[in-house]
Amino acid sequence: MLYPLTFETIFKDKIWGGQKIKTILGKDFTAESAGALPNCGETWEVSGVEGNVSVVSDGPLAGKNLAELIGEYKADLVGQHVYEQFGDTFPLLVKFIDANDDLSIQVHPNDQLAKERHNSFGKTEMWYILQADEGATLNSGFNRTVSRDEYLKAVEENTLMDILNIEPAKPGDVFFLPAGRVHYIGKGLLLAEIQQTSDITYRIYDFDRTDDKGQKRELHTEQAVDAIDYQFHDTYKTEYEKALNHSVNAVTCPYFVTNVLHFDREVLHDFSHLDSFVILVCVGGGVTIQSGNTHEVTLKMGQCALIPASVKSVTLIPDGEMTLLESYVPGV
Repeated sequence: MLYPLTFETIFKDKIWGGQKIKTILGKDFTAESAGALPNCGETWEVSGVEGNVSVVSDGPLAGKNLAELIGEYKADLVGQHVYEQFGDTFPLLVKFIDANDDLSIQVHPNDQLAKERHNSFGKTEMWYILQADEGATLNSGFNRTVSRDEYLKAVEENTLMDILNIEPAKPGDVFFLPAGRVHYIGKGLLLAEIQQTSDITYRIYDFDRTDDKGQKRELHTEQAVDAIDYQFHDTYKTEYEKALNHSVNAVTCPYFVTNVLHFDREVLHDFSHLDSFVILVCVGGGVTIQSGNTHEVTLKMGQCALIPASVKSVTLIPDGEMTLLESYVPGV
């Protein structure tokens, strides 16, 4: 019988990573079991990416990975329409990212381009800011509409920063980044990322940094050109009204819906209207998730649970106040 699933964290060493995954989220990436990393840029919390498939950490299914579970439980795990659309591929990837330094300026291809070039899904994503150092910023899109030639000239002359839209960021902010939007996460930000299952990134500029061998990371200038949305958009930050003891929609797109749940009282949360799994990401406080009499999961900030599609309701019991991101694949 399926129940709310938690997974072993996958730690990723990154040139720009820091210590917040450990100091703020309480995940010890220095332990031998985690690979004994000196720092950590990302954790992958729910992943079906080949070579990085999440493994169940608790309950009767502990030790089984997400691919095995989809193969065994199919629509009971992911939902009928999700299984019909994606088969044995899990369609979403959830990460936490600690930017101790600026990430590279980058862009991700859309589904069509990713399919043609990489036989992969594209990458539309969203960010929820968990913590921000004073003055921390990020980039989403351009500060004006630019032509392809103007963009290439800015890359060549190292003036790309002049045409980027820079946004201040604070805890609770949401940024939606459709495939094709140039972006980077700025130094001093800790965030949750929900995205399509894809690991394709075109790196445009990496601030001339070098690794421990003195090597610069590869750039993908030519590949990026055809992937970029060169248009200016009126708003880049996603506005939503955070309301106590309510579920508030933050992002709705063809690939995922994300709602923000901010509660300080127990609530019976119903999923019977959905034909999809649900991922609950704790981004503030703590919560106990009860599913019938079969299983109980406790989450604190920086932890996630996957609610199988066959589980039609859960009881959420906050530890004081809690904030969750609730993500699922929308119906057709």
